[in-house]
Amino acid sequence: MIKRIASAKLKELASYYTAVAVIGPRQSGKTTLVRSLFPEKDYLTLENPDQRQYATDDPRGFLSQYPDGAVLDEIQNVPELFSYLQQVIDEDRRAGKFILTGSNNFLLQEGISQSLAGRVGYLELLPLSTTEMGNLASDNDNELMVKGFYPPIYDRGIPADVWYNDYRRTYLERDVRQIKAITRFGEFERLLRLMAGRVAQELNYTALSVEVGVDVKTIQEWTSVLEQGFIIYRMRPYHKNYNKTIVKRPKLYFYDTGLACSLLGIKEADQLTNHPTRGAIFENMVVGDAIKHFTHRGERPELYYWRDKTGREVDLIAERAGKLLPIEIKSGMTFQEDFSKHLKTFMKLSGVGNAWVLYGGREDYSFSTGIKAMNWRKIEDSLGSQS
Repeated sequence: MIKRIASAKLKELASYYTAVAVIGPRQSGKTTLVRSLFPEKDYLTLENPDQRQYATDDPRGFLSQYPDGAVLDEIQNVPELFSYLQQVIDEDRRAGKFILTGSNNFLLQEGISQSLAGRVGYLELLPLSTTEMGNLASDNDNELMVKGFYPPIYDRGIPADVWYNDYRRTYLERDVRQIKAITRFGEFERLLRLMAGRVAQELNYTALSVEVGVDVKTIQEWTSVLEQGFIIYRMRPYHKNYNKTIVKRPKLYFYDTGLACSLLGIKEADQLTNHPTRGAIFENMVVGDAIKHFTHRGERPELYYWRDKTGREVDLIAERAGKLLPIEIKSGMTFQEDFSKHLKTFMKLSGVGNAWVLYGGREDYSFSTGIKAMNWRKIEDSLGSQS
């Protein structure tokens, strides 16, 4: 089993919350993680028709079977349980009693917010980071981008193109159909494909509305559903207005590059070599690792980008305790001085003394300007040392 960085945070949350909810995208390893960390607990999946029927018909009787708590998987399938679980938690506040997981995060979070707000600790589990993958991660960046970072592709050996096709079908036919606000599935899938071609770009709702054929409000609602389902991530522009001309739209990323590649019809690593989206997908992969670094440690990712109206841009700005670390991301394997030109501009405007260039090459460089260049796979170790 692949060791998950989130294990430590989950154990910590279970030491002081009566219930902990592990949320994240479908197939990110939630069930595997909780069962490995809490092997002594009864495990119930409410995907099982018999268990689901019992919990629906007699929620109080169902919960009374587990006085010491349990792992309740797919709990969103029985929304009636949340109110009864609230009473059980209020009567017995022993830490770590219940561990909750579910595949439909929209419905899971809705149930928790309505009945269990303030009573439950949250942990988000995303697909694997490169640090977690270790030797499983291909040395070939193109191959890594196409295969993506979902555990089943590695621990079950399922071909990536097969797995992502099934994943998309499951997401659309199960998770999305359970959300009453979405009925136009063809247009919804078209939005997904268009977004895959726009990773690392500003999110323009009006342009997407025209191409999908629905109004802007619908695009915004669907975008929120995709974000709550951990399919896409919207990165906000950095909020300090250094020169009064900064861009204000968020940038769009997928939580997993393998899914983005699948939506674009990219099935083989060789297809990426000269593909027009390669640089954007590479940037998406690096940003994804940065998101996972903070999320799996129970921290909110304070990640931004900066761009002014003249086109000067810094791809990623990590903020921690008020300190900024600007990062430029380049897919090229040979470092070029030109990689750091916008970093220098931002450093001058902000007064920040250090910055990174993360690129596809293997050589490290340090410059008197405070800029360091290094291979992108060192991002998690480097963010961990940020102070």
